[in-house]
Amino acid sequence: MHLISTYFPDLSVEQTTAFSKLGALYNEWNEKINVVSRKDIENLYLHHILHSLSIAKIIQFTPGTKILDVGTGGGFPGIPLAIMFPHVSFHLIDSIGKKITVVNEISRTLELKNVVGEQIRVEQVKSRYDFVVSRAVTRFDKFAAITRKNISNKHTNSLKNGIIYLKGGDFTEEIQNFEKQITVYPISSYFTEPFFETKKIIHLPINNSLKV
Repeated sequence: MHLISTYFPDLSVEQTTAFSKLGALYNEWNEKINVVSRKDIENLYLHHILHSLSIAKIIQFTPGTKILDVGTGGGFPGIPLAIMFPHVSFHLIDSIGKKITVVNEISRTLELKNVVGEQIRVEQVKSRYDFVVSRAVTRFDKFAAITRKNISNKHTNSLKNGIIYLKGGDFTEEIQNFEKQITVYPISSYFTEPFFETKKIIHLPINNSLKV
């Protein structure tokens, strides 16, 4: 938890309490339903919660923003972001029902009124959002192709509506068709831990009034 307060010193009491509860909640649920690898659960705050919150270093979502978290798994990046931005609506989806059970139970325990978890594939989602977020569920070019339909054209944030994607390693080939449009943010610019050395945030603005 000290990791979170180090990088985000202005948290409210409610936010601090919620973040401090996440460790025990995920440990408890992970015993029943494996949403974080057994080897990785001890690194929950660094590898999952803080990684998710890196998005809060590139944008402060305006109240009323709507966000779709695709392939959320156990709730990343959606749940940490929902704690950070209580006046923003988060729709967390995954094709695996057990994982959505964890999302909804943790949200209920923390009384996160701004989170809805649903077992559904993104191809079936018709609604539009300001941003689609995800943690490397597939190749970036494939992800952009299946989610661009879900981006709204009404912009209210400092970054233009589109995809915000957490990705590690070498993804040069995956973004070559978007290179003039995307911005890549190295997470190591915000967090000093070695884990983040190869981790990036990709922002791709999407304008659905244009034919692609």
